Amino acid sequence: MKSNLNIAQKTIVGAQFLFVAFGATVLVPLLVGLDPSVALLTAGVGTLIFHAVTKGKVPVFLGSSFAFIAPIIKATELYGLPGALSGLIAVGLVYGLMSLLVRLRGLGFVVRLFPPVVVGPVIMLIGLSLAATGVNMAKSNWLLAITALLTTVVVSLFGKGLLKLIPIFSGILVGYLVSVAMGLIDFQPVLDASWFALPAFVRPEFCWEAIIFMAPVAIAPVIEHIGDIYAINEVAEKDFVKDPGLHRTMLGDGLACIASSLLGGPPVTTYSEVTGAISLTKITDPSVIRIAAVFGILFSMLGKVSALLKTIPEAVLGGIMLLLFGTIASVGINTLIKNKVDMGNTRNLVISSLILTLGIGGAEFTSGSITLGGIGLAALVGVVLNLLIPRNQIDK
Repeated sequence: MKSNLNIAQKTIVGAQFLFVAFGATVLVPLLVGLDPSVALLTAGVGTLIFHAVTKGKVPVFLGSSFAFIAPIIKATELYGLPGALSGLIAVGLVYGLMSLLVRLRGLGFVVRLFPPVVVGPVIMLIGLSLAATGVNMAKSNWLLAITALLTTVVVSLFGKGLLKLIPIFSGILVGYLVSVAMGLIDFQPVLDASWFALPAFVRPEFCWEAIIFMAPVAIAPVIEHIGDIYAINEVAEKDFVKDPGLHRTMLGDGLACIASSLLGGPPVTTYSEVTGAISLTKITDPSVIRIAAVFGILFSMLGKVSALLKTIPEAVLGGIMLLLFGTIASVGINTLIKNKVDMGNTRNLVISSLILTLGIGGAEFTSGSITLGGIGLAALVGVVLNLLIPRNQIDK
């Protein structure tokens, strides 16, 4: 385990970690209409907050979460971006509540509240609900979309070392270069942009409807957070669930989400790509991750970087999304398989079926000016059914 690096080596490795996280971190804001520079800033700030709460012991980098793409798009349509951001603040509060429950009742209580039969279909729904969006973006230029898609697939399958950890970045880069070769990129906004500029912050506006709409979506990322921490345990050969404690990692994640939303950025959560980078390099020194966070903050101040990111063609992003959202759905399926959820059991079949049909069908519950729908409603229904239907329900 490499932990005795000097400051120069730590700086180089920290830059590599940001490179691994870069593609996915900026992809989310580009898809939901946020400033990618804000996402880089909040990823850095959120990571530093997480490390402060967890006593600087856990080698985790926080980045933009794909789980919230569809809810942010829908909430923005319904309540405007400032309202949607207030809903994202509620996501951080849900993390805080889960942290308190883990502290008071233990991890088992949270797992019983959100079992695989609920979490698996919710994760599937996150991917499936965005399928049409990916196709619509890709069909604006199928050549670019397929180029970005094939590059991402090839790097995922055959890439070696750190290259294998940046398939999204690779797909965007190759798709962008092809766009340049085809003369499809207007670089004038990049030339006009300042070298140094603050990100375009958006101030949240309190909106009860958006809060109720968005909060239930946190269920899946909360469970994924637990899995990521256990994965880091194995790589670092330490038990972070006990020290500093899972309640602290959840609280750190929640506070980071709140800070990100207050600045106008997407929710930031534990990051699988960086977990993979840590596994590959065997470098588990948390100070390296903090250096990566500082790099993220510094990059967010480069106005030309933000302007350049905004020139990425829609079709290139669409090509990435074709694979990405299908992958998310597949993770949900794998959650059911890995946990050996018996789909022949009537109880499990009812819960998973209703989550999927309500979510994909776009069901909404309206009371006065408050609307609960989409992934949030489906997730909430799943949790309630899991609590109400007897666990000994089996087929005769």
